Amino acid sequence: MSQGLTSEEVHRSAIVLDTHADTPQRFVDERWDFTGPLAGGMLSLETARNGNLAGELFALWVEPTQWQGRFAHRAFSLLDGLLEQIRLHPEAMVLCTTADDVLAAHASGRFAAMVSIEGGHAIEADLGLLRLFYRLGVRAMTLTWSNTNEWADSSGDIDDPAVVHHNGLTDFGREVIAEMNRLGMIVDISHVSDKTFWDVLEVSKAPVIASHSSARALTNSARNLTDEMLVAIAKTDGVAMVNFYPAFIDEDYRLAWSAQRPERQRAHAALEEEYAGRPVPFAASTLIDREHTARLPRAPFSSLIDHFMHMIQVAGVDHVGIGTDFDGIPQPPDGIDSAADLPRITAALLERGVSAEDVHKILGGNFLRVFRAVQAVAQP
Repeated sequence: MSQGLTSEEVHRSAIVLDTHADTPQRFVDERWDFTGPLAGGMLSLETARNGNLAGELFALWVEPTQWQGRFAHRAFSLLDGLLEQIRLHPEAMVLCTTADDVLAAHASGRFAAMVSIEGGHAIEADLGLLRLFYRLGVRAMTLTWSNTNEWADSSGDIDDPAVVHHNGLTDFGREVIAEMNRLGMIVDISHVSDKTFWDVLEVSKAPVIASHSSARALTNSARNLTDEMLVAIAKTDGVAMVNFYPAFIDEDYRLAWSAQRPERQRAHAALEEEYAGRPVPFAASTLIDREHTARLPRAPFSSLIDHFMHMIQVAGVDHVGIGTDFDGIPQPPDGIDSAADLPRITAALLERGVSAEDVHKILGGNFLRVFRAVQAVAQP
């Protein structure tokens, strides 16, 4: 890549891809349009264009308590919401199921919409449902959310004695990984327990990703990856994406946020009573978290960049990417309010000494490589 480019020129010349946003809930619960005003969110077509975001791995997140007994139904509803946006705006966005699709979308000036399931409970322990999701365009699955499911342990409840755990993956969980490999579906280990992580790397024949996890060495959250995990992901030629959630990138913020937890739990419980057994829309529940977030100083932007630099140092620049968690977190760190602010990441990485060529890898090239590698392992 030619030298002497400004940070803006470096950013604009990259294919920028984000591997985690919870925006589909807005399509369904708020009847919000991706091409409309941002309206309190973090990702829209306009902000994507302003931030040169070429594509998104949209998460189908099924809240495990609110949708008990209807996990797949909710996931299909969220998928339908995304597909309807694509149907309504074919000139602006397109469903992409391969790396080549992403490149073609970029060349045509359309936003690349990719799809992931967040939380393996959405397949209801049914490989047929997994295959059906694949046939409808889903190309990745985060094996667990914060809840342990029938076949894989989560980091979110691993210390809860009331939850039945499996010591990692069950035999069926290993079948899920094998079927994902066969299909060409990306295995995503964000949210899983440490033992599940190591079981997955032992089983998977394709590289894995951590779609939205940061570095545990800097911020002591079980959701983050240890240095040993980062090295292991690199050895499989996978990619770990930095999460923008303040509690995962700044230790002081994590401790302050944790201290608020009892108060937040009471507020959420009162909201659930108000809805009297009906699923609480995420737009309503996230207001509680945003109110509590507003009481804390914003996490510094430098903390986010520290995670990028640490993960580059430990895993190598070929194994780091971006997983913002937009529309799934109450607030990003200072200086990042929406996808329009992504050029700040490029500028900061260049200032820290990362080359323009390596910044391009982090912004999207590394994910495209893994996307291709996963689909190369697929079998008809």
